[in-house]
Amino acid sequence: MSTGSLWPDTDPIRRVDHRTEGEQPAGSIVATDDPQLIREWAEQHNAEPATGEATQSGPATINVQDGGVGIRFNFPAAGRFRPISWDEWFQNFRQYDLFFVYERDQPDASPSPRYRIVPRVSLRVQASE
Repeated sequence: MSTGSLWPDTDPIRRVDHRTEGEQPAGSIVATDDPQLIREWAEQHNAEPATGEATQSGPATINVQDGGVGIRFNFPAAGRFRPISWDEWFQNFRQYDLFFVYERDQPDASPSPRYRIVPRVSLRVQASE
């Protein structure tokens, strides 16, 4: 992993779910496709499901260069994308076979808003033991 990056160089990223995420060290970079864990992360970070692209629920709002992922989060006081429902967010997540990659929060520190949503095929993941 490159310093300051959420994208792996050679080492696989640990895949977690809501049962195994707590076993990983604070500050580590992990990946999940677990809807419960993604929603918990979003709630803890005041993040709301959003998109910048045209979908059945509305038009494109911004030209986003994200490799076709299409979904993201809105944060308070940050650039706003078009809000979408969790159902639509997860429909896109499953349709495009994505992983949610994020940095685990450090104790006694502000929650880290760092995340990436990436195609499963572009990421080397290691199952949590």
